[in-house]
Amino acid sequence: MPLLELDAVDAAYGDLQVLWSVSLGVEAGEVACLLGPNGSGKSTVMNCISGLLSPRAGAIRFDGERIDGCPTDRIVGRRIAHVLERRRVFPYMSVLDNLLLGGFTARARRGEQLDRVFGLFPVLRARRPQLAGTLSGGEQQMLAIGRGLMAVPRLLLVDEPFLGLAPMVVRQLLDVFAALNREGMTILLVEQNVELALGMAHRGFVLESGRVMIAGPAGEVRTSVELRRVFLGAP
Repeated sequence: MPLLELDAVDAAYGDLQVLWSVSLGVEAGEVACLLGPNGSGKSTVMNCISGLLSPRAGAIRFDGERIDGCPTDRIVGRRIAHVLERRRVFPYMSVLDNLLLGGFTARARRGEQLDRVFGLFPVLRARRPQLAGTLSGGEQQMLAIGRGLMAVPRLLLVDEPFLGLAPMVVRQLLDVFAALNREGMTILLVEQNVELALGMAHRGFVLESGRVMIAGPAGEVRTSVELRRVFLGAP
């Protein structure tokens, strides 16, 4: 049984339907990537998993239990953390306070988790009293990921983590994701860079117009003719 399973999920914003019978599964301990052009529904999938949006139809299961329709705080309590697109830190709060907000669950041991986050992102230790809004883009992304890790997740959802970042920062984040995965964490990420995402993932899913068009091991997805058509615009 997959750790995360979406079964024929439909989702909409008002009268605008965005997802059409989306089904996918992510095994425990995998890194999986969700690919597709802008507007294909990738972020909507993530929002449905984390409870920010309730599916119109279908089911979402985590560790065998349905979570669709559950409030977001209960989903976080199930150890699912969602790092939103464009970082979304609290700019007028300090780095430390941003991190502590992520450690509100009963499972979180704030001191231990802070040490873990600072071990992964040493620059955040030095920036603890600094307002989050004054950090560089790369540092804000580290803070957003660190805040998610404070909840001690089993599943980490990360939406466009490399957007607008310098190659050196991207490399550092790739190393962090690899380290987390070696520890057993399951990661599902949305990414526009096909080669980058499939190079770090075990499994890939490609969305087009709210439907899953390709699903499989990352190597097979990378060589799929359908991938070129959907994502790269090739005939």
